[in-house]
Amino acid sequence: MQSRTPVLAWLLLILLSLIWGSSFILIKRGLIGLNPTELGALRIFLAGVVMLPLAVRRFGQVPKHRIKFLIVIALVGSFVPSFLFAIAQTRLASSITGVLNAVTPIFTILIGVLVYGQKKDPRVYIGVLIGFVGTATLITNGSLGSIQHINAYALLIVIASMLYGVNGNVIKFHLSDLPALTITSVSLSFGGIVSGLYLIFFTDYFHRVSHLEEVLHASYYIVFLGVLGTALALVIFNRLVQLTDPVFTSSVTYIIPIVAVLWGLWDGESLYPAHYVGILLILLGVYITNKLSVRKQKKLNP
Repeated sequence: MQSRTPVLAWLLLILLSLIWGSSFILIKRGLIGLNPTELGALRIFLAGVVMLPLAVRRFGQVPKHRIKFLIVIALVGSFVPSFLFAIAQTRLASSITGVLNAVTPIFTILIGVLVYGQKKDPRVYIGVLIGFVGTATLITNGSLGSIQHINAYALLIVIASMLYGVNGNVIKFHLSDLPALTITSVSLSFGGIVSGLYLIFFTDYFHRVSHLEEVLHASYYIVFLGVLGTALALVIFNRLVQLTDPVFTSSVTYIIPIVAVLWGLWDGESLYPAHYVGILLILLGVYITNKLSVRKQKKLNP
């Protein structure tokens, strides 16, 4: 790994943060006319359709023994999280969802250590603990801003963030020599096919979208979400992993909460004192784990 992060990587990180930070408000708008499973499936279906022509041309570049890893990232990097986020936002503010997603780097580190045997500075676990305390604060925060009950829907975001952590490590350790566009197009095409079949055989989406204006209107938001927030964003994400490392790339979640909170406040969402405490703890935990991890990697790779 290079001791200095390329300027291109920083530019891509900022662009990715803006795109993904806006995803939560798009999901919120899409849920006005779509149910969460329709939204999740439509998001990946559209992304898969966009990437299918590229996938057809690039599929032959993928060694057969790597296909299983592409299927894995199709599931953990896009398909399953798209459903989890949509379901969660039926009961969570978009701003809180964006903040909870910030635990992704923490899971990236833990999976790298536990599964891939990466060596980390022991102080990293202080950051991990702080991040999880912040997560617990948001999860147990009631609708009136007091700690009243566990919000099970927030746990769905935590699970999705864990899956993103798996995704980053799989790309880095099993697919880093493949072009980012190949990884993205083939994996999203897998997910798009499954999502299309789900929409056709298990929902009445195509009937409703042709008869109900609110469904059509909501679908416009998901077009942006699928094409920009999923297809284009994953190309950028996969390229970032290859340019740097999973920890740096997952640091996109430093900026995502800021963008998500600004969109939420603009849309009339309210944040209470306990929310701010949770937000600060999560970002502090992510900062500590990321800073120490990068410092450790620089010592190993001067």
